[in-house]
Amino acid sequence: MLAERVKTLAPSSTLAVQAKAKALRARGVDVISFGAGEPDFDTPERIKAAAVEAMRRGQTKYTDVAGVPELRAAVCAKLKRDHGLAYEPDDVLVSCGAKHTLFNMAVAVLDPGDEVLIPSPYWVSYPEQARLVGGMPVEVPTREATGFDLDPERLAAAVTPRTKAIVLNSPNNPTGAVFSAEALGNVARLAVDAGLLVVSDECYEALTFEGRHVSIASLGPEIKARTLVINTCSKAYAMTGWRIGYAAGPRALIRAMTDVQSQVTSNASSVAQWAAVEALLGPQDEVRVMAAEFDRRRHLIVDGLNRLPGVSCIKPKGAFYAFANVAGLFGRSSASAAGTTRLDGSLDVAAFLLDEARVAVVPGVDFGSDAHVRLSYATSDALIREGLARMDAAIRKLR
Repeated sequence: MLAERVKTLAPSSTLAVQAKAKALRARGVDVISFGAGEPDFDTPERIKAAAVEAMRRGQTKYTDVAGVPELRAAVCAKLKRDHGLAYEPDDVLVSCGAKHTLFNMAVAVLDPGDEVLIPSPYWVSYPEQARLVGGMPVEVPTREATGFDLDPERLAAAVTPRTKAIVLNSPNNPTGAVFSAEALGNVARLAVDAGLLVVSDECYEALTFEGRHVSIASLGPEIKARTLVINTCSKAYAMTGWRIGYAAGPRALIRAMTDVQSQVTSNASSVAQWAAVEALLGPQDEVRVMAAEFDRRRHLIVDGLNRLPGVSCIKPKGAFYAFANVAGLFGRSSASAAGTTRLDGSLDVAAFLLDEARVAVVPGVDFGSDAHVRLSYATSDALIREGLARMDAAIRKLR
C-alpha cells in the first residue's frame, strides 16, 4: 500500500523526543526538555499587531504563489542590509517555513541518483529530503577539534560526476558551529570550479555569538550565481508557528521551485506574510535582546555539561544548541527495576537520561554522530540548572 520511498523514511528525532516528553508530562511526570528547536520567547508585539492589522484590511485571500510583492521586496531589503546582497523580488520565493523551502529545492534540483554533499553533523531533514526524491545524500565529516568547521578538503574529495549540490548550514544545527570565512571561501571556489549548486541554510544567522556570520553568496558574483540562500522568520523573531521561510537565488531555480510549490501548497499564509514584512523591516531591537540572552545561556549550559563525569562539550559559536560528547559514558551500565541497561550509543544515553533523570535530549545518531547528544538551551536558567543537576545525579549512579 505504501510507496517504497516512505518505508525507510526516518521520522524527525527532535519531534519524537518532544512527543515522548509531552506524553510523560501528560501522565504527571516532571520532565525537563532540552529537545525543542525553537526560541522560548514570544513573538514581538509589533509583529502580532501587523498580523491583526492585515486581517482587518481583509488580507486573508490567496496571494501570489511566491509571496506578496511587499514581502519579497522586504526579503531583498534584508539581504542587502545584512549581507550586501542584491536581489530583486523575482529572485525570491516565500514558503511555509524553511523546511518547505528546502523540499521545494530538492524536488526542483535533484534527479534520482544525484548526489548531495552534506557536512556532518547535519540537521536531520537534509538527507531525508534528498532520499524522498531519489537523491543520494553523501555525509562529509567535520572535526570536533576545529569546532565542527567546514572541511573543504574532505568536501573536494567527496565530489563525483553525480554530485549536484552542497548543503551548508551556519550557524549550524546541531553543533552551533559558525563556519569560518576561510573555509567558506575554499568551498565557494570548489563549487564554482565543479559547477555545483550551494544551498546555504542561514536560519540561525541572527544568533551568531562569536565571529561574524558570512553568507557564502556574498563572496563574489560567481558563487552568488550558484547559491540558493535560505532563511526564515522562525528563529530570529520567535515565529516558529507562523511558518514563513524564504529563498533567494538564481531566477530560473526560484521559478522552478515556485512551480513546485504551486502544485503542493500554493502560497504561505497571507496573514503570516504581512507579519513577516514587519519582522524584516521593523526595528531589530528584540532580535538583539534575544540573542544576548541566548549568548549568556550558552555559557551556563556548556560550563555545566563540562562538569558532568564522562561528558564534554565544545562551546558553540551560534544557534541555541549544545552538542555534548557522551562517548565517555559508553560501556557503563544502569540498573533499574526493569533490569540492567548498557549504554552503547546516543540512543541509549538519551533513553537513560529520560528514564532516570527525567531529562529529554536528542540523540546525535540522527544528526550524523552517535557520540553526541543535542541539548537546546532555549529555556530558562532555572530549568537549565535543574536539568544539569538531574543529569549529574543520574550519571553518577552508572556502573
